[in-house]
Amino acid sequence: MRFILRIFGWLFAAGAIAFVIGAALAGGLIWHYSQDLPDYAQLRNYEPPVMTRVHAGDGSLIAEYARERRLYLPIQAVPKLVVDAYISAEDKNFYKHMGVDPEGLVRAAISNYRNRSANRRPQGASTITQQVAKNFFLSPEQSIERKIREALVALKLESTYSKDKILELYLNEIYLGAPAPGQGSYGIAAAALNYFGKSVHELNLQEAAYLAALPKAPSDLHPFRNRDRAIERRNYVIDRMVENGYVKREVGEDAKKQPLGVNPRTVSPNQIAAGYFAEEIRRELQDRYGEKKLLEGGLSVRATVDPKTQLMARKALVDGLVRFDEARGWRGAIQKLDTGRDWGAAIGELPVLGDVAPWRLAVVLESSGDSAKLGLHPLRDNAGHLNKERQTVTLAADGIKWTRRARVSQAVSVGDVVYVEPMDSRPGYVRLRQLPEVNGAIVVMDPFSGRVIAMVGGFSHDQSEFNRATQALRQPGSSFKPFVYATALDNGYTPSSIVLDAPIEIDQGPGLGMWRPENYDGKFTGPRTLRYGIQFSKNLMTVRLAKDVGMPLIAEYARRFGIYDDLQPVLSMSLGAGETTVMRMTAGYSMLVNGGRRIRPTLIDRIQDRTGTTIYRHDQRVCEGCNADKWANQSEPRLIDNREQVLDPLTAYQMVSILEGVVNAGTATVVKSVGKPLAGKTGTTNDAKDVWFVGFSPDLAVGVYMGFDKPKSLGTSATAGQYAAPIFRDFMTVALKDKPATPFRVPAGIKLIRVDPKSGMRAGGEGGILEAFKPGTAPPDSYSVIGAAGDGSAPLSVGPGGGGRAIGSGTGGLY
Repeated sequence: MRFILRIFGWLFAAGAIAFVIGAALAGGLIWHYSQDLPDYAQLRNYEPPVMTRVHAGDGSLIAEYARERRLYLPIQAVPKLVVDAYISAEDKNFYKHMGVDPEGLVRAAISNYRNRSANRRPQGASTITQQVAKNFFLSPEQSIERKIREALVALKLESTYSKDKILELYLNEIYLGAPAPGQGSYGIAAAALNYFGKSVHELNLQEAAYLAALPKAPSDLHPFRNRDRAIERRNYVIDRMVENGYVKREVGEDAKKQPLGVNPRTVSPNQIAAGYFAEEIRRELQDRYGEKKLLEGGLSVRATVDPKTQLMARKALVDGLVRFDEARGWRGAIQKLDTGRDWGAAIGELPVLGDVAPWRLAVVLESSGDSAKLGLHPLRDNAGHLNKERQTVTLAADGIKWTRRARVSQAVSVGDVVYVEPMDSRPGYVRLRQLPEVNGAIVVMDPFSGRVIAMVGGFSHDQSEFNRATQALRQPGSSFKPFVYATALDNGYTPSSIVLDAPIEIDQGPGLGMWRPENYDGKFTGPRTLRYGIQFSKNLMTVRLAKDVGMPLIAEYARRFGIYDDLQPVLSMSLGAGETTVMRMTAGYSMLVNGGRRIRPTLIDRIQDRTGTTIYRHDQRVCEGCNADKWANQSEPRLIDNREQVLDPLTAYQMVSILEGVVNAGTATVVKSVGKPLAGKTGTTNDAKDVWFVGFSPDLAVGVYMGFDKPKSLGTSATAGQYAAPIFRDFMTVALKDKPATPFRVPAGIKLIRVDPKSGMRAGGEGGILEAFKPGTAPPDSYSVIGAAGDGSAPLSVGPGGGGRAIGSGTGGLY
């Protein structure tokens, strides 16, 4: 008996010694690996990279910018169904263990032992807390050392943060794969959107289970490449949810019978033809906040773009560019293609423009006489693969009329790669198209706020990212003249002031020779009113007026309107020889129709940071009385507009009235067919290298430009009235279709007096036109002519020093 007790005593002593040694070794091991553990306390202020999202004016999403596509979702906003799915899939004892799950370790060890010869991936035993530790602080390497450190960090996390906080970090950090190219999803909120086009609150059981299955191997469980395996893993998660009591068995069985239902969403500005708009916003955000905040800061941007108006603007511009281009004939196919093999695969390898719909790339398969058979570029499925279906269409004689070819076979041949557009009137038939060589831009703006409602910077953003609305510096030509005349009207002139339309020579200084400006038609009409000079775009009258007003003053007004920052004060600039952008010109015209208030063009209404705090707002007006706690018989709230007045409101209306005459009886009568009150000005530069039309309705300002990127003439007889004004007309026709015919607003103080359109003097009877005059002014009683130093039959010489100049200085004798 004593011997047995001695043995037990010896065993106890040995065990105690072994325990002490083991504890010492374990303590030493823990001490060793605890020396350089990461600072887990930093998670208190953790802000993961969150993508920036841009929304249109109607709330629709048009663009996202991110390094990691993530939307941060607080745990309180995560539905219980989603929480149950992830706990069942990853860590069923999450709310019971202290960071490391002994039961899970034993279960994993047994499972891996049983499957040691089945060539299966070993089952892990990491808890959600351990995965947080690994994802945030440690490397993904497979090693004993990393697992020890992971467990230690997990224990620390459990002692510092609540279970809900740890789960929140996990659900927002995990990578859940990419259902389609470019849609890598980080966190459950982004994954729900990218996989199913839903918020997490809209997910059903099978969808939540599939997302919960993804953390283990998102690439191996791809919904299209590995559909069967994805369904198998999803069903496994559903079974675990049933086993854990989260879902009734019959509900789970029904969910397992359902397909994956993955339907990747598409977020692209091309959906509303807003590639240029979105890119301009991206550049502004990067300039304002830097690349890191753009891609990781979780900004929420409300853009000013209206999707419907944007599509209208693009169609009007594209139709105008195509109209010009097709009038110059067919240039031939884009390239040749060997159609001997699978033509769908061959053409599928070619790059396509994604923003020229409904145009489609096609290859000619057969061509004989008056028709040709074409194969359309195959569409791609959700996995990014070309569809196996092959679609063919027919090109008949009515689809090539514009090409000036007698037969289809003379326009295309087998192997030609071309663009085509479906014919609405003949299903299965197409019209031949070609990418225009000419380009242009259109800007649509709210003239009272500067909000850019639509902007198209070229034919195709996919073809060229160069934005011709904001980046192209081109000569505005005669579309700048209204600012010369507005300067005069704001400084004592009236619409009835008479300027001589006759040849003039300007001595440009020693060695520079004489400058002899001419009217577009080479003719001159003698003494005419200011209205006539704008209405028929008379260069000679504009130069004389600019000389009389003074170019330094005109340069100052051009700066006020934002057309130029520092206009060179030489007379040629009065004819629009300086370079500016469509955006600036449209903003300048907006200030004419809004009564002379300064506006700042903007593509962004508001920017909020990741917490919802507004960090930028375009509208800086102050609302007086809007913050009252309750009604106490106080005055109604009112908006205080402190914007600078760049032009007298009465002068602004005089200019609007004159520009309305350009549409009704001047160089832009093509616009009159819209049937609504409109005003504007054409602009054609020397050799017709650029053509412009900038105009407005009472509530909408629009600028249009057309020209080649490498400046060259649009044609010897090309004019803005022929090419740019029709684009404005087409846009306004659809934009104002359901709007009432609102007349331009007449400010208080304006007197409308009937005058003779030729002499500018008061008209008797019912004849003449109504002209706008400011208080204290009226039609002249005598016939005074600016620049009338001769009979107009010979050039009037003007020297740089002012000696012998024909244009009188000052404004005396004008009334």
